[in-house]
Amino acid sequence: MSTTERTWQGPSAPERLSLLRQAKSVAIVGASDKPSRASYFVATYLQSSTRYKLYFVNPVVKEILGQPTYASLADLPESPDIVDVFRKHEDLPGVLDEAIAAGTKTLWLQLGSWHEGVARDAESAGLNVVMDRCVKIEHARFHGGLHLAGFDTGVISSKRQVLA
Repeated sequence: MSTTERTWQGPSAPERLSLLRQAKSVAIVGASDKPSRASYFVATYLQSSTRYKLYFVNPVVKEILGQPTYASLADLPESPDIVDVFRKHEDLPGVLDEAIAAGTKTLWLQLGSWHEGVARDAESAGLNVVMDRCVKIEHARFHGGLHLAGFDTGVISSKRQVLA
């Protein structure tokens, strides 16, 4: 993540909800087959809790969650509506180039990922951009599923928790 001051303004919560509602397909760039990775957790949630057609992009893994992977966005059978990116900061301009060439509508950079130059270039190319937000968390928050990751205990109280 860049250490420079953040000046770019992303879409509002209603705008992010609209992006998620309009999308029919999501390509996860940097998808992993390792259960300990955030991209695997996101993929598991999206596969089990959404209607999205999922594409996993990873040039070194053959299969993730029972689905074949693709070496690049150019190899996908369709243009994904959302490209969800789990890649290093320095890889983001290249991912943007691939996303533009693939005809995506939205570039979504995961939690901790912020690149103002990529955001400006993506918007100049007509893409929607979301940065430093998790697709899984955003989808769950809008659709009542935050409890699936342990975020919602179901207890609302101002009382201090009593420990044994």
